[in-house]
Amino acid sequence: MSVKEREALDFALLLDKTGELAEALLRSREMADYLYWKGRMEQDSDVLKFRMRMAKARERFEECERFGHYHPNYHEALDAVKALEAELETVEAAREFKRAEKALDELLYDVSVTIAHAVSESVKVPGNDPLPKHGAGCGSGGSCGCGG
Repeated sequence: MSVKEREALDFALLLDKTGELAEALLRSREMADYLYWKGRMEQDSDVLKFRMRMAKARERFEECERFGHYHPNYHEALDAVKALEAELETVEAAREFKRAEKALDELLYDVSVTIAHAVSESVKVPGNDPLPKHGAGCGSGGSCGCGG
């Protein structure tokens, strides 16, 4: 068997295993929970009303933001957006969707870390968390040399 044939076979096996992994993720508890709460949130009348209010508040804030902190209504507009975000947390469907979304994100991140570290411990894996808890990033003693 030639090198090219072996590489093609390895790639085909890798694609097959990738498909199996994707199927396992789609069947996971985290995915089921995410899809359930996403559906509930999309049908929740309180969330739909909130989205309209939030769109107006964000539009107002973006208008103020164009001029920066010195716009006379900047802080008022920012506070309105923050208040609406806090209000959304009181709606069960939205709160649970956010929790389920975070759990799914963590699962996908953990799978990515496992795959990356199977290749090499020095492979960096990007995440959505600005304050990573998995020992990655600056200050953790990683490859950036900060060694916090």
